[in-house]
Amino acid sequence: MILILPIIFVNIIFVVIAFGINKKNAKYLVAGYNTMTKDQREKFDIEGFLIFFKKYFLQVAFYSTLIFILLSLLVNPSLAIIGYTFSIILPTPYLIIMGNRFNK
Repeated sequence: MILILPIIFVNIIFVVIAFGINKKNAKYLVAGYNTMTKDQREKFDIEGFLIFFKKYFLQVAFYSTLIFILLSLLVNPSLAIIGYTFSIILPTPYLIIMGNRFNK
């Protein structure tokens, strides 16, 4: 039961990131976008990216928790932690690769 507290904490952070970053503060908080020039930002589809960004973080929070719970119940807590860690790390290249498609 004590293992679920860090999982909940990390998921709260993911949800805050998903709902907290918007068009107004993206210029300060989104890596890469914050270093673009004004001309580059105008060419970047920030609204489309933020929709993708929000969906990505909500899905990572949901599916990583689901993986953790299933592995905890079916196997053991040690494997559940490893599965949870991989379920957060492995989708990161997808975020990077698919995020680049919003750059026109």
